[in-house]
Amino acid sequence: MTARETPESIVVVLGTRPEIIKFAPVIRECLARDVPFTLVHTGQHYSRELDRVFFEQLDLPAPDVHLDVGSDSHGRQTAAMLEGIEDVLVDVEPDVVLVQGDTNSTLAGALAAAKLNVDVGHVEAGLRSFDREMPEETNRVVVDHVAEYLFTPTEETRLYLEREGVAGQVVVTGNTVVDAVYQYADVAAEKSTVLDDLELSPGEFCLLTAHRAENVDHPDRFRSLLAGVAQFADLTGHEVVYPIHPRAQSRLDEFGVDVPDEIRVIDPLDFLDFLRLESTAALAFTDSGGVQEECCILGTPCVTLRYTTERPETVYVGANCLAGLDPADVVAAGSLMLGKQPDWTIPFGDGRAAERILDALTEVETDTDTAAATVTPTETTATETLQ
Repeated sequence: MTARETPESIVVVLGTRPEIIKFAPVIRECLARDVPFTLVHTGQHYSRELDRVFFEQLDLPAPDVHLDVGSDSHGRQTAAMLEGIEDVLVDVEPDVVLVQGDTNSTLAGALAAAKLNVDVGHVEAGLRSFDREMPEETNRVVVDHVAEYLFTPTEETRLYLEREGVAGQVVVTGNTVVDAVYQYADVAAEKSTVLDDLELSPGEFCLLTAHRAENVDHPDRFRSLLAGVAQFADLTGHEVVYPIHPRAQSRLDEFGVDVPDEIRVIDPLDFLDFLRLESTAALAFTDSGGVQEECCILGTPCVTLRYTTERPETVYVGANCLAGLDPADVVAAGSLMLGKQPDWTIPFGDGRAAERILDALTEVETDTDTAAATVTPTETTATETLQ
């Protein structure tokens, strides 16, 4: 990659709590380097109070613009974001718009920028589940093909983009979630009281997250998912704690689905409390890509309640198992992963992804071969990382 002038203005677009977490190291790096930026929150996750807590815990500045889009159909939500983001870009005239991941906020930010001939930087580019039934898969593919900068977390994701012939410049940076976990895991252990509050002991409970549309928007799938986790809990004697996403709660109410007694439903958690539960759970059941990554980094075995994943590296290293939704398969996968020692190599980098992203955006010249080599440590395991 050739050297570039430092951007006079960057716009960061985010809209969900996972995006706040994964953008936190990038925002902190901008502050450290005095790189000016405008932070736009679309409001895709519409609990503004909980979002505010995330910004405070991560020690981030409040958003400069909050669009308050909220929940709606994919088309209407994305359209409202496009309109609001376009207004910001016309006013700010940035050099680069940074988006992260695969949400509707990501898609809207990238499209608004591309239509105005503003460079797009895609953080966590190249992920593929190869399941076009997932709206997130469409978002990933579209954003990668309009982006000027594609910041991939692994060599495998770089190869996916190479095969697709993307026009933008690809840099293997590692994943900013590693940066975030490294920066905040000790803070969570020190400050979070969630274990005492919920009367939980480390290693004696399991964690559940389920929020994806392909699971919770279909009552039979949602029931099957919950039944499998409950049967596992009954078999092993491990209580399951489920911090429920507002979308999932609304679907339970709409469908009249009862959560089995073996699963304790609690309110959504702030970042530090959730990180603490992830790091001390015996096992995590999830349909979240981010949770798959975080558990891999933290050394917590994971069972993914889907038939595909855009984080296959977690499976390759032995940190994760794809179970699908059939209750018997969920129980079998949970039994396989429970008690697994976290001796796997972390495939998502060395905690310096944000540095590499800013290097690529500024006049610092980045050696992509060196980056690719250094972001996949071969000797660091999940057990060693947080000791």
